[in-house]
Amino acid sequence: MEEKRASENRFPTRPVAPLGIVAMRGCEEIGQRVNDYLLRWQISPELESETTEENLHSFYGTDRNGFLLEASCPRFGTGEAKGMLKGTVRGYDLFIICDVGAYQCTYKLYGREVPMTPDEHYADLKRIIAAASGKAFRINVIMPMLYEGRQHRRTSRESLDCALMLQELVGMGVSNIITFDAHDPRVQNAIPLNGFESIMPTYQMLKALTKTYSDLKIDKDHMMVISPDEGALNRNIYYSSAMGVDMGMFYKRRDYTRIVNGSNPIIAHEYLGDSVEGKDIFVADDIIASGDSILDLAYNLKKRGAHRVFAGATFAFFTKGLEAFDQACSEGALDHVFATNLTYTPPEVLARPWFSQADMCKYMAYIVATLNHDTSLSYLLNPWHRIEKLLKRYRDEHPYK
Repeated sequence: MEEKRASENRFPTRPVAPLGIVAMRGCEEIGQRVNDYLLRWQISPELESETTEENLHSFYGTDRNGFLLEASCPRFGTGEAKGMLKGTVRGYDLFIICDVGAYQCTYKLYGREVPMTPDEHYADLKRIIAAASGKAFRINVIMPMLYEGRQHRRTSRESLDCALMLQELVGMGVSNIITFDAHDPRVQNAIPLNGFESIMPTYQMLKALTKTYSDLKIDKDHMMVISPDEGALNRNIYYSSAMGVDMGMFYKRRDYTRIVNGSNPIIAHEYLGDSVEGKDIFVADDIIASGDSILDLAYNLKKRGAHRVFAGATFAFFTKGLEAFDQACSEGALDHVFATNLTYTPPEVLARPWFSQADMCKYMAYIVATLNHDTSLSYLLNPWHRIEKLLKRYRDEHPYK
């Protein structure tokens, strides 16, 4: 009942304060698109078919340039920097969007052009928060890829970087931290009294899959969901339940006697589950880094007789390049890779025929609008009913032959 009311009257309250958005360096395009959606919803007679301007209160505080606030972090020749806000933020409900994976951003260090690392993006985020000087009504951070999210627990004498980051932001006055598909959302235990949301892009990923392929037979006889490891089990259980198909999983057998590139190397992938022969396979994970694991899985599944293999990841980095993926796709081992546009994706990846993006900008704009109106996020956090509608529409438009 609550979800029905939320969909029929998405913004039943007034904004808590004037809305301001800061798009950090590398997030300019996402920030502009979020701003465009918010402006359109403010002045358009219709938000969606079921939501009209009658129940959409104005986002006051805007000017003709929209909600975006100008900010910068200029650097000195030594690499030191400072944060600068070019206008007032006093009394604003401030949303700062920060992509710590935007490695296309560079700066000059002693005359050399060097790329910005996640550490430097995070440092710039803190500079902008410091520049606000506590004058904003509320500060919210949207960090699509959680900084140091993979360093979330201690297995020996090592740092707990993600927990430290969360505590540091809260100590600087941040009220809400919004991220997407945190590697382990239990890291929020570091800040139990503050707002933390890890939002899954499940609906958008399935929307991209069904938009790209018109010949899918989404049932137990023709399709399966496979978890790449035990860590991704919950994510893939949700996909399989929503799609109404069976699920299997791979178990990563590792060599725990040594560490290579920060982790124990994988010896083999062991499969647990029903036969995949003749079926389309969807494998979902949070990150594709080098891609070695997903490629091993694809070849393994093809040897077992899988029809097509689709990989979905919230963040796709391809840290070892694209050659192995090009080869796997040309050999028919891997058919397509889906990822979101929540972090920087280079043009050469976007140009690949085997790669598609799930657009998250509208979803992010919904999150900003909902929080600014101090309304429940329940409808956005649980996309079950939207997925049901999506799959029903897909099956109606593409009946099995």
